[in-house]
Amino acid sequence: MAPWIREVGIVFFLLIALAIIGGITGWFIPLLVLMLIGLLVWQAIEIHKFEKWLSQGAKQKHPKAKGIWEDIYYHVYALKKLEKRRKKKLGKIIDQFRKSTDALPDAAVVLGKNDEIEWTNTTAREILGLQTSDKGQRIPNLIRLPVFVRYLKEGDFSDSITIPCPTNNQVILSLRIINYAAGLRLLIAQDVTQLRKMEQMRKNFVANVSHELRTPLTVLKGYVETLQEMPDSDSKLLNHSLQQMQEQTERMQYLVDDLLLLSNLETQPRKSECVNIPALLEKIFNENSSLTTNPERIDLQLISNANLFGDEQELRSAFTNLLSNAIKYSPPDTPIVISWHQSDKNLIFTVTDQGEGIDAEEIPRITERFYRVEVKRTQKISGTGLGLAIVKHVLLRHDAQLIVTSQVQKGSKFSCHFPLSRKC
Repeated sequence: MAPWIREVGIVFFLLIALAIIGGITGWFIPLLVLMLIGLLVWQAIEIHKFEKWLSQGAKQKHPKAKGIWEDIYYHVYALKKLEKRRKKKLGKIIDQFRKSTDALPDAAVVLGKNDEIEWTNTTAREILGLQTSDKGQRIPNLIRLPVFVRYLKEGDFSDSITIPCPTNNQVILSLRIINYAAGLRLLIAQDVTQLRKMEQMRKNFVANVSHELRTPLTVLKGYVETLQEMPDSDSKLLNHSLQQMQEQTERMQYLVDDLLLLSNLETQPRKSECVNIPALLEKIFNENSSLTTNPERIDLQLISNANLFGDEQELRSAFTNLLSNAIKYSPPDTPIVISWHQSDKNLIFTVTDQGEGIDAEEIPRITERFYRVEVKRTQKISGTGLGLAIVKHVLLRHDAQLIVTSQVQKGSKFSCHFPLSRKC
């Protein structure tokens, strides 16, 4: 039987008894009032005991009670025990999480909506110089590096930043912030000192080897040209060998030049001057038109007269590479369109061809060094595989982006999007 039905039954039984006694004595109303007062006093006493038990945290065993109050005490006590078990289980999960995050080699800091520290792991306290007592402090007040403070203020966490370690200047940290809940963010800092050293060693190796190869290649090329200019020999094998030597020497020289250019793009400081883009594109157009068998196939469209802050030689290299690729990878009777125009947000240089095109799966990889799309061709096309890698690095140094759209056997469109902030 439900507790409330039992309570109603008791009250109903009391009313019947009261009616009988009241009918005999003639005191029904006074007895009814006394009964109601008694019930109210009893309920008030039980409510007081219940409130007192709750105010003490309901940790002790509930007091003795009768009727529906006994059931109420039982249910509340059962809920408290269930909550206690859940808290214990949750506490174990939290302890396991803290132990696992403390074992991480990377620093982890939980930040609130106002950049205040909510939690840190052991590595964060070691390499970021934070302490357990810093909880609630705003992290820019503790890590005051300008690049980090600016990173927080801008709120664009799509990329990571590199900062020196606050506790050790010899250590380099890669830092990133990830939004993961309403008003909460996770700061991750990773020690990338060895990676940066290896990257610098790779750059130095490429630069040194490329530079050292230049001299022997120049000498070898000179001797090959000298041998070719000597009186004709009757040996077809010798003539063929000299021709092959010349082609491979030139290929190696192009490769060394491209490697040196890439090395300079990675290591040399940026230059910024106002570059006359329309004039630069006209020069590139004239140079490439004179090298093609069908110069009329190239169409230059200067829709904008805008100039650009940047390095003229780097921009020339990027634009020339894109145009050269369009010429090499499209039939000689198909048009190539070069355009320079302005949109609402960007200054855009585009090269559009009607060549063999690129498969959608290949597009993300075409700017990798030495990566070349494998296509069955009747004639092998020479190249170093570094042209688009050079384009990518040049655009990165000019805060620009390369966007490629292509369809196989229909052609490709390479677009360089420069921010309007570089307009001059």
